[in-house]
Amino acid sequence: MQPSEKHEVRRRLRRARQAIPPIKRQRAEQRINRLLKGYLKRGKRLAVYWPIGSELRLNGLVAAARARGTQLYLPYIQPGKQRLWFTPYPASGRPERLRKGKLRIPQFAGQKIRIHNLHGIIIPLIGIDSRGYRMGQGGGFYDVTLAATRHRLCPLKIGAGFACQQTDSLPTESHDMRLDIWVCETGIRHFGKH
Repeated sequence: MQPSEKHEVRRRLRRARQAIPPIKRQRAEQRINRLLKGYLKRGKRLAVYWPIGSELRLNGLVAAARARGTQLYLPYIQPGKQRLWFTPYPASGRPERLRKGKLRIPQFAGQKIRIHNLHGIIIPLIGIDSRGYRMGQGGGFYDVTLAATRHRLCPLKIGAGFACQQTDSLPTESHDMRLDIWVCETGIRHFGKH
C-alpha cells in the first residue's frame, strides 16, 4: 500500500470516529471503560494513554484503577527518540510539558520505565483489522516500542476504541506486532498467538 493510500485509510477511520454522535459516544465510552476494568489488578503496572482529539476517553478506567490499586503509567516521548518510556500517571493530571509538533502530546514527570516492566498496555489506535493489527497516528512510537519486546517478556497488548474503527484488513509491515485483545463497545475480542 502506498503512503497516500495509508493516509486515506487513516482519514476515513478518523472521520468515522469523529462522526459518532455525542450521546452514542458517551454510552460507548462507559461500556468500554467497564469492559477494560477486568484487566485491573492490585499492584500491577498498566500503561494507558492521554486521549487526543476524538480518541476514546479512559476516565472511568483511571478512577477504577486508583480505587483497585493498579499502578497506571503514561507514555513519555524522549526528544529525538522513537522508543517510548512510561511515567506514573500523576494524581494532579497536569502535564510536565506539551511535546512540540502537530499532536502536542502531554508529557508527564516521574521515574521512567520501559515497556517490558509493564504487565499490560492499553494502546490507542486509528483502526484495527480482523487479525489484530492496528493502525496508529503514523508517528511509529508504539511500533518501535512494541518491536523492542520481540525477544523479551511482553506485556498484554490491549487495543481500545470504538466499533467503527474495525476494518477487515490493514496494511502491515514486517515489524508490526498484533495486539492480544481488542475492546470496543460491542465486546472483547482475543487474537490468537502467531
